[in-house]
Amino acid sequence: MQINHLTRAYRYDGIDLPVPPHLASDPDGLRAYHATLYPAILNAELFDAGVSGGAHVTEYRRAVGTKG
Repeated sequence: MQINHLTRAYRYDGIDLPVPPHLASDPDGLRAYHATLYPAILNAELFDAGVSGGAHVTEYRRAVGTKG
C-alpha cells in the first residue's frame, strides 16, 4: 500500500488561484481571500473537480440564475 499526500488547488474560470499556507486549512478564510481577487467568488458554488496532477482540485463556479 502506498500513501500519496495531495495538495489542494483552487480554480476559478480556468485560472489556478494561489493558496497561502496560513489559509490552507481554513475554507472560509480562503474563500474571502480569493474573493478579494475575484468578487464573484462570494456567490459561487464549490465543485469538486477531482484529482489532477497530484492535487485535489476544487473549482468555484459562478451561480447562474435570474435577478429579481
